[in-house]
Amino acid sequence: MAPAADSTAPQGLSNAQAAELLATHGPNALPGAGARRWTAIARETLTEPMFLLLLGAAVLYGLLGDWQEGGILLGLVVMVVALTLYQEGKTEHAMQALRQLASPQAQVLRDGKAQAVPGSTVVPGDVLVLAEGDRVAADATLLSGSDVMADESMLSGESVPVEKAASGGDAALFGGTLLVRGHGLARVEHTGAASAMGRIGSALDGLGPEDSPLKQQTTVLVQRLAVVAGVASLLLILASGLMHGNWTAALLSGIALAMALLPQEFTVILTVLPALGAWRLAKQQVLTRRLAAIETLGATSVLCVDKTGTLTENRMRVAALLAYGGTAADETMALPDGEPHALPEAFHRVAEYAILASVEEPFDPMEQAFHRLGAQTLQDTEHLHRDWTLVREYGLSPQLRAMSHVWTADDGDAHIVAAKGAPEAVFDLCHLPPAELTRAQEAATALADQGLRVLGVASSRVPGAAGTITLPGQEHDFNFTLLGLIGLEDPLRIGIADSVAECRQAGIRVVMITGDHPGTATAIAKHAGILTATTGPGNTAADEVLSGDDIDTLDDAALRERMRHTRVCARVAPVQKLRIVQALQAEGQIVAMTGDGVNDAPALKAAHVGIAMGQRGTDVARESAALVLLDDNFASITAAVRLGRRIFDNVRKSMAYVLAVHVPIAGMALLPVLLGWPTALFPLHIAFLELVIDPACSMVFENEPAEQNGMQQPPRDVKAALLDRSTLWQALAQGVVGLMAVMGAMAWGLAHASPEHARTLAFATLLLVNLSLIFMNRSAQLNPRAWLLRPNGVLWGVCAVALGVLLAMVYVPWIRQLAAFAALNTEQWAVCAGLVALTLLACAGLKWAGRQDPNLAGA
Repeated sequence: MAPAADSTAPQGLSNAQAAELLATHGPNALPGAGARRWTAIARETLTEPMFLLLLGAAVLYGLLGDWQEGGILLGLVVMVVALTLYQEGKTEHAMQALRQLASPQAQVLRDGKAQAVPGSTVVPGDVLVLAEGDRVAADATLLSGSDVMADESMLSGESVPVEKAASGGDAALFGGTLLVRGHGLARVEHTGAASAMGRIGSALDGLGPEDSPLKQQTTVLVQRLAVVAGVASLLLILASGLMHGNWTAALLSGIALAMALLPQEFTVILTVLPALGAWRLAKQQVLTRRLAAIETLGATSVLCVDKTGTLTENRMRVAALLAYGGTAADETMALPDGEPHALPEAFHRVAEYAILASVEEPFDPMEQAFHRLGAQTLQDTEHLHRDWTLVREYGLSPQLRAMSHVWTADDGDAHIVAAKGAPEAVFDLCHLPPAELTRAQEAATALADQGLRVLGVASSRVPGAAGTITLPGQEHDFNFTLLGLIGLEDPLRIGIADSVAECRQAGIRVVMITGDHPGTATAIAKHAGILTATTGPGNTAADEVLSGDDIDTLDDAALRERMRHTRVCARVAPVQKLRIVQALQAEGQIVAMTGDGVNDAPALKAAHVGIAMGQRGTDVARESAALVLLDDNFASITAAVRLGRRIFDNVRKSMAYVLAVHVPIAGMALLPVLLGWPTALFPLHIAFLELVIDPACSMVFENEPAEQNGMQQPPRDVKAALLDRSTLWQALAQGVVGLMAVMGAMAWGLAHASPEHARTLAFATLLLVNLSLIFMNRSAQLNPRAWLLRPNGVLWGVCAVALGVLLAMVYVPWIRQLAAFAALNTEQWAVCAGLVALTLLACAGLKWAGRQDPNLAGA
């Protein structure tokens, strides 16, 4: 049932040949942004203000002749750089893995079979299998095809698609261009730098750690705080030098204050957590193409999803047939799943013409279902036509949701036309009388109300042998006869109802968008839990279903009003998705939209979070989207929202912790100098504290599990600040409480022991308060079990290292001497423990006081 050139059809390369050519020509890739080298990461790290201050303090100690202290500081610089390299290396590893996942795939013929391979492995001589929406993997020559048009605007600047023809026309296809219509086979001529794209030096956009709006805002905040730190440090140096006359000590105090005030961890948080979060999303079968989408994911309030393949298994089977009787009675037949079926003669033509209206080797699940039905029921009959030749295809269009194939037999004297499509479109092609049209519509509605996807099938015959007639330009010019209806069943994916219920608990409205009949869509939406017996106030179940025809009759204001309650959009064309997104956005909703086709691209770009399908989606859709579902499963979207909320919560917790912990550090660098006490913190001490703060704010909080009620909270306000006023004040209050504890330890030590003992006691209290603030900010719950028992191996590792360092600084003589510390006795440790316990109680009281303010949930 295909063109007669089967014997000469391209077979493509063998896998062995492809491997040899890949070794010869190299990967099909252009020079672009890859993983950063460790030397570049180290250079960036050493030019940050925090490390410049550390180096400055080390040089100052060296100039003063204290090479031992300076050497220790340089050693700390190496340790911090090593830690940064580990964190950034882990981030880069995650990003590189995502780049590889995001690499475009290509369909090629290898060993005579079509298979998907990474675009980078395409080699000259490969035969590409191209379909509408595909990005051409390399420069190629079209071998065969139907109605092929390519968008070459990225090369030529011309926005008008270019027609391609295998013979007698332009057969050249260029790597990076898009097939906007048709399908075909093409042989690869040039790859990588040898392609047209490579020759002009262009580079394709890839996944990169782009700066999100939140990161840009935080960068500005850090820059302003750096100015404040510089001014405050200069004033401290002047005040201390004039008060005490020791300008060296004043300079060291100024450096310590600058290091204490610089919250350089903010940029670390907003780099590491989203990148590692994207890596975690990939494990949930969700590929992040734009990191900025992670900010928005947890704030999504409306989730618009395609039915087919996302809510359902995309595994169509024919469940019912209706043979149209014309003026006589119709005949219907149900085909239960899993049972062999003998098809009565009355239904043979319905199945026969459904197959003729499909491609020979279909990718579409509906067409696959028709071919399976034919293989099961029409074998050894005259209704399968493997020797017929396809003459012309009439494709689907927004104006006519039906397609037709024109066939001829080798010895035939006529052209046979088979049409299938939406029942109303096929009825229109058949020009049914009013009474018959009403009966046919009722039959289609009855099948749709069973949750079946309904297609109409029609036939036409045009006298004249092949090559002797001119076919009309449109399908309406054929004289079609209605043959019947086919009802197809696509089972819901397992767990869909639970995922929809979880979205509802999270305050997310799920809107199902489908090209199906409203009756089919309504039945499936009820099974999925999208439509329930309880409707919203002021609306009815009918208000929650909107058809594409209704959308065409509504202006923008009326559509916004309808979309306030709509949960099902049926008979929707892809071009109408953009209006749906814009109507929801105009109502202040944060919209996530799924899509897979070329025409879905505008809606995917317009949505706050565009989600493309990884398995059945086109390259155009994937490149327009912020996220790609690798398994096309709705449950993965729910998991992504859950993880998106977790990532945002952990970013907020981490930043609140950093803000809180810098208060006592900055206070102890400033207040003792102003009060005339001995210097409490030297640059060496603050550098050791940074070894705790840096991994705590990034790796510890990144590993924090999600809050138990994370998906029972409404979506956050995307316009709200990450650290709103309430969260900010509570973090500062925690820091002030910690500062009071550390100042109390210093004062007690000065009153009952030497200055070295006081400094040691203050540092020990400060370090333990630091660890306490990590635990306090792990969860919004008041239950200590949530602070202590939630699994987080990295946290306990950081605590062990911090306590080990503290004990070494207190009890190892040469380290104690470098730190200007003294060994603490049991009484002094008891004072430290008591002050830390009071800090925990006070911080718990602050958390309890803010329980009624939802803005404190992440603090």
